[in-house]
Amino acid sequence: MSEAADQELAEHARKLFAGRIEFLKSAPELKFLPDPVVPEVAFAGRSNVGKSSLLNALTNRNKLARTSNTPGRTQELNFFDVGDPLQLRLVDMPGYGFAEAPKDLVKRWKHLVNDYLRGRAVLKRVLVLIDSRHGLKSPDREIMEMLDNAAVSYQLVLTKSDKVKPAALGAVYEGVADEARKHPAAHPAIFTTSSETGSGIAELRTVILEAAAS
Repeated sequence: MSEAADQELAEHARKLFAGRIEFLKSAPELKFLPDPVVPEVAFAGRSNVGKSSLLNALTNRNKLARTSNTPGRTQELNFFDVGDPLQLRLVDMPGYGFAEAPKDLVKRWKHLVNDYLRGRAVLKRVLVLIDSRHGLKSPDREIMEMLDNAAVSYQLVLTKSDKVKPAALGAVYEGVADEARKHPAAHPAIFTTSSETGSGIAELRTVILEAAAS
């Protein structure tokens, strides 16, 4: 893609995310999913990875996605409409990797997420968020394997990059990138973001728009 085309796409993404974005619905079960009428880009991550904060930063809203210090607050698939007219949907997936949640609840969440991943034709990409302070953990590898098995394209996004010194961040980035290369459904490009400083947010908006158009 030429530099001019890149700039045009970035400007389109900026305008899109500055416009109409509204919460549509929550789906605790597959029967509650909205009609698959537009492309969807989903967000996955361990509890407390900063998923809600990232969604708020991407959409220039303070309270589009609820933020909480309590891990595991998001227990359903939450859908957000983007654009007027509607162009795509963002999907906030249940957080994973919370040790204190009841096992039956964890099992139900896993079934919901797995069924959604395998059966949603309009799902274009999943953004898997990784805490820059910790790098990849076992629960992240589990969902990467789940996405590989479901043949769903996904991309790794480092969050909270402002909380880590540059040298440490570089080491985490390289480790995550090396591991991503071993996964067939993982996109090779890794993004580094900070909801606090806004670093990487504009680039991630462009990635979402590209994924939706793919």
